[in-house]
Parts: sequence; structure tokens; C-alpha cells
Amino acid sequence: MRYDLIIRNGTCILPWGEAKTDIGVTSGRIAELAVPATAEAGETIDATGLHVLPGLIEAHVHLRDPGNAAVESIPTGTHAAALGGITTVFDMPNTNPAITNDEMLRWKQEYASGHSWTDFGFYVGATRENTPQLGKYEQFDGVCAVKVFAGSSTGNLMIEDDAGLEAVMRHGHRRIAYHSEDEYRLQARRKDFHTGMPYSTHAVWRDVECAFLGTRRIMALARKTRRPAHILHTSTAEELKYLQGFRDIATVEVLVNHLTQFGPDCYDELGGLAVMNPPIRDRSHFEASWEAVRNGTVDVVSSDHAPHPLEAKAKPWPECPAGLTGVQTIVPLMLDHVNAGRLSLGRLADLMAAGPARVYGLQAKGRIAAGYDADFTLVDMKARRTITNDQIVTPAGWSPFDGKQITGWPVATIVRGQAIMREDTMIGEPRGQLACFLP
Repeated sequence: MRYDLIIRNGTCILPWGEAKTDIGVTSGRIAELAVPATAEAGETIDATGLHVLPGLIEAHVHLRDPGNAAVESIPTGTHAAALGGITTVFDMPNTNPAITNDEMLRWKQEYASGHSWTDFGFYVGATRENTPQLGKYEQFDGVCAVKVFAGSSTGNLMIEDDAGLEAVMRHGHRRIAYHSEDEYRLQARRKDFHTGMPYSTHAVWRDVECAFLGTRRIMALARKTRRPAHILHTSTAEELKYLQGFRDIATVEVLVNHLTQFGPDCYDELGGLAVMNPPIRDRSHFEASWEAVRNGTVDVVSSDHAPHPLEAKAKPWPECPAGLTGVQTIVPLMLDHVNAGRLSLGRLADLMAAGPARVYGLQAKGRIAAGYDADFTLVDMKARRTITNDQIVTPAGWSPFDGKQITGWPVATIVRGQAIMREDTMIGEPRGQLACFLP
């Protein structure tokens, strides 16, 4: 028997547990999980001493394309993703112009297909104007979900009122992803804050009730309309506990920053480089996020990669824009958490492969099993590295984790049987494809 690729001698994270097995790949799909020693292949990767994970998925990135390539783009952002061990990304719609109509959806399909290093999914943004077309738009090739900004957005990419939110829920049927901060509370409190206040004020303005109120309102409407909801970047202990009562219609994302940093320490150390929405909160919410990972409340871990120029982040609060880089560093950070005993590699694969595939209806990805896409993230759990700004290929050129020592590092990224990264070196040219989702 001959394969296109065999991965030998690795410890594989399979859906049913961890096992030493050799994987055979044919025509971009997993053909066999117990390849005979006598089998041959066009290419063989020796994974001795490595763990072989299903290709990890970054379900929440802002690649700013179309927009400003000096900050980020699909080519540079997916390059960063591949270096970080990511095989598929889902890109947000708040670009310039935004991804909200037929023309921009088709542009994104065509452009991503020719310029992405990884496989690629993207969100369509909900507006009041396009609400009647959302049922059609969510069926476009490559669309992972409708994205609703119920707070913290600009232009027409915000639907903050109950009537508008309910109208979105009644057009289409797939799971909707929400930024769920409450815009009314944000605006009512804005007058109490002024330029030059400490960066930690960000978490005071966008407080727990701002996030919790937004999530309560969305859950009430989701239950009323029976429309599945995915709450993005859940950041409070209150929300995580509350959402346990809505598992029939709700899934939950937590960000790696909320699992790694907490205030006020991060603001004292990083200033504007810690400002994101929803904000990084105090240690009690950090601990609650980890408890939600352990008890199964969390379905997906993402980075919310949203780069801004370093000079913009150096501005005083609140002039500094909210958003951090993260697509290149999320996997090392999560591997470091595995080595620290906070979760298992199996749970990591669930949160960053099987979980996103389940939540978004992603077909043939998210697990190492016969017939699935041959997407793999190979990691060295013993490698000791330090994250530095010099490593970051996003044009913005910085990481909030600059100088952080890590144990555990991605050493190869394989997409549909083709290695696109080995030992920090990119291979070939961008050849990512649009991801395929259930209708």
C-alpha cells in the first residue's frame, strides 16, 4: 500500500484518547490510522517525541482585509497563523468595507482562496439593512456564521436593540455569533470617564454588568426564537454560570487572554497593550474562566486577534484602540497551560479543533479520523521558547506576551496533507481553500 504522506512514531490525540499510531494520508484525507510498517509514501514525517493534534482552528480573528495591509491582511495573518500551528481561521466581517453584501462576500471568497496560507472561513456581518438577506448570506461558500455586534462597533455594523436582534434571529437558521456587551449601558456610563485615566479604567467602564446584561438579553431572545447562539469572548464569572442554563441553544467561547492575564496586573505591566473588548478582568474572573474550561461550559478557545499599530496602542486611555495580536501565539500559550497542568492535550484539541467544528458545523475537520481532512498540528511539548516581538510576522509587529517563556511549541502545520510550516519555516506558496460548512 502506498500513501501520499505517512506521519510515523507520533503520539496522536484521537477522538477516543491518546495513542501511538502511524497515520496514512491519501488525496488530502486521512486514509488509515494504523499504517503497516511496510507501507510506502511520497513523503514520510518522523514525529518521534512529538504529539500529533488534529489541525487546530482559530475561530475568531480580525485580519483587517480589506482594510490596511500595513497592519494586517489575509496573507500576513494566515502566515502568522500557520507559524503558530493553526490550520484553519475564521475571519471577522468588520473590515473596510465590511463583509455585509453579495459583492463583498464574493470578493472575500475569491481573494481568500488565492491568498490564504491556511484553510479559511469567514463571518458575514449583520446590519439592519441586510437582515432580510441573512438567510441567503449564511449559505455562501466559506461563511462560518452570521456575526452580530450588539455593542462596541461602528457604522451600520451594530444592532443593539431587542427588535433588531430578534429580526436577525428570524432570518436564517444557523448558529449566530454575538459580541454581547450592552451598548445602552456603555453609552450611559461613558460620561463618567475621561482621557488620561488609568488603562485599568477600561474594565471599570465596560464592567461585569455590561457584559452580563448583553448576554441575558440575547439568551432571552434566542430562547424565544429558538435560534442557536454562540457567545463570543465570554469574560465574566456571572455569564459563565448563567450560560449553563442555556446549553440547549447556547455555546460559549473564551479567549486565551482571559485564561492567561488578569487585572490590574496586566494594565500596570502593559498599559494600552492590555486593552481589548471585553476587557481583561480581575483574578476572580480568570479563575472562573478556568473552572468553565474544566467543567465543560466552554466550547471554544480563540484569540480574537485584532492588531493595531503600536503607536496607536501607546495613546492614553481611551484614545488607544481596543484589540490585541494573538493568532501566532495562542497555540504556544495553550501548550504552556497544558504543561502547567491546567488542562490536557485532549481538552485542548476539543477546544481548538472538535469544538469549533461542532459549533460552526465545519465539515470533515476537527478530529483525527478516517475520511477527515488531513489537517495536523505537530507539537513538541518539551520545547522551551520565549515569545518575542521579533517573531511576530503580523505587520503591526508586537505581542502582549513579548518576553513570556513558554514550554511547548508547534513544530509543523499540515493542511490537507501538505506541510505549510516546519520548524518555523514556511513551505511553498499560499494554497488555502474555503472551509466547508453544513447548510
